[in-house]
Amino acid sequence: MTAQQKQEFDVIVIGAGAVGENVAERVVRGGLTAVLIEAELVGGECSYWACMPSKALLRPGTALHGTQTVPGAAEAVTRTLDVAAVLKRRDSFTSNWQDDGQVTWVADAGIELIRGHGWITGSRSVEVAGLDGNGYTLTARHAVVVATGSAPTVPPLEGLSQVDYWTTREATSAKVIPERLAVLGGGVAGTELAQAFARLGSAVTVVARGSLLGSFPAEASSLVAAGLRADGVDLRLHTGTKSVRENSDGSLTLELAGGSSVTADKVLVTTGRHPALAGIGLESVGLVAADGKGLRLSTDSTGLVTGLAGNGEDPWLYAVGDAAGKVMLTHQGKYEARATGDAIAARAKGELTGDPAPWSRFAQTADEHAVPNVVFTDPELASVGRSVDQAHKDGYRATSVQLPIQVAGSALHAEHYEGWAQLVIDEERTVLLGATFAGPDVAELLHAATIAIVGEVPLDRLWHAVPSYPTISEVWLRLLEAYGL
Repeated sequence: MTAQQKQEFDVIVIGAGAVGENVAERVVRGGLTAVLIEAELVGGECSYWACMPSKALLRPGTALHGTQTVPGAAEAVTRTLDVAAVLKRRDSFTSNWQDDGQVTWVADAGIELIRGHGWITGSRSVEVAGLDGNGYTLTARHAVVVATGSAPTVPPLEGLSQVDYWTTREATSAKVIPERLAVLGGGVAGTELAQAFARLGSAVTVVARGSLLGSFPAEASSLVAAGLRADGVDLRLHTGTKSVRENSDGSLTLELAGGSSVTADKVLVTTGRHPALAGIGLESVGLVAADGKGLRLSTDSTGLVTGLAGNGEDPWLYAVGDAAGKVMLTHQGKYEARATGDAIAARAKGELTGDPAPWSRFAQTADEHAVPNVVFTDPELASVGRSVDQAHKDGYRATSVQLPIQVAGSALHAEHYEGWAQLVIDEERTVLLGATFAGPDVAELLHAATIAIVGEVPLDRLWHAVPSYPTISEVWLRLLEAYGL
């Protein structure tokens, strides 16, 4: 017989991924009680099916290729990866898809956990269908936080629903490397996984309606495209897909616009993601999709949901991370979670009323100015802040300076090192608005740019930040010199 239990907490968090965990930890640190509700593995998508396993699949290939670009080291290594060892290491990073360690962390942090599906039934009210067979009626004294992450956006492609295709979950948890892999989509996930599987032995074809990594400068994304082609990846860019069918031998054939086709053993769909808001009861508080295609929440700088009657005067409903739909990156979601958790605790104590000041601990200001993003391909692509076009759209008088990465540090790093760097500059304040780096191991250049943007460091002061020699960071000096300093 199913039991119905009634419980009350200060804060209820729906979703126990990295973002939900950070919200709960912050409110508990602020002296409140919190409960996490999770129907799957505690730790969420990033821990088991996204960030960690995908990077674990990518890193061995990057390390091997890096060794092969340095004479003296190249002669000491084999030319191929040990697939079994790569997959075993990937499994270790996912804890073999067991969440015992995460559950222990939740308990040690003083957070309650209910395993089950939760949905909002009214103001500060949540019902949970527990995986233990029990039902739970929960009441929040202060806040309910939606941290349900995102789900794959699957295109309405003829025949796709009739075949066994992969999303990123199946790809990052694969036990066998397919002989042939077709990837639909030329964004970050598709590009990363295309290279990972190519280096693990798959014959990979990427089919994308637009360009590869189209949100990045063409000079940067072209280096990644060259890296993929060097790994044997067939790039079918600016190419639509008409249909997919299963063949008698179990293979799948994609019919492409223009009459060509691609046959593969697996098809990986990486055509975007959307906030996972279905089935969590938002309609019970009057939040419904205006366009009939899917609800998108709007939040203020503290994560408080706007557009909900009375939520500003009596704040209780928040959304963070992918569920909020602002920036679908784990590190940015965790940043939002920390700010939101602190804001909830401060409001509960009467220490915060109204809107917090920008750049305060309660405000998610970096979402507007300094979002770092790394594409962990080989070569890497790293960016933060605004592009030139975005800066102009936002009303800045912006210019840019860009050049190839050709410094002593890059020459030492690898034979025939190829890289590219760009700074976007606000000419009125002479500070950075954005930066992009492309090349082997450029991700470690990114945090310096992030600090410069967040700190609004004037370029004439930044010029005094002398890069060590010989490192790839010397490109900072060359960029500032090219600007005229």
